Amino acid sequence: MSDANSVKELREKTGAGFMECKKALLESGNDMDKAIDYLRKRGLAAASKKAGRAANEGRIHSYIHSNGKVGVMVEVNCETDFVARTDDFQTFVNDLALHVAAANPRYLNKEAVPTDEIEKEKSIFKAQAQNSGKPPAVLDKIAEGKINKFFEENCLLHQGFVKDPDKKIEDLVKETIAKLGENIQIARFVRYQLGETATKPATETAN
Repeated sequence: MSDANSVKELREKTGAGFMECKKALLESGNDMDKAIDYLRKRGLAAASKKAGRAANEGRIHSYIHSNGKVGVMVEVNCETDFVARTDDFQTFVNDLALHVAAANPRYLNKEAVPTDEIEKEKSIFKAQAQNSGKPPAVLDKIAEGKINKFFEENCLLHQGFVKDPDKKIEDLVKETIAKLGENIQIARFVRYQLGETATKPATETAN
């Protein structure tokens, strides 16, 4: 069975997603060279090489949930309009919008979370651990683990894909890069929910 260190090493060497690397190691009997070949044959080992290329094309896509109470807009960039018009790219963009509607991420990735918010969350997690009787020596480690969980719950790229929770959105992006042969970037997203900006009725504030 593949261990975490082997999966990490394979990801660093190929740029492929976590689940793809895990599967490659299982299929190859944990042989690193064979696992790399496995990923290369499936076009999954080249995503990291494409990540630095300019992505100035793409699509802005909107999605309104069937109940009419949640709406999403996403902008996803790629390198050429040709790829932007493919079914695979448009399926990816639509899946991304569906995910944002369902999972309600607050940030694109952990780098986008304000430092003061991270520190605030850490202090809360440490206080919770301290109040539960945990020894001082492990408070920082517990807080760090909970912060990572916070990122997984609130940052789009680190969330589990709603259609396949074992796969992170960042892994889905890498898969799509490998499939389409172009750099793909999630530029921005916004999610609206009915009632978020609701105020008191005018009759209550007109006096």
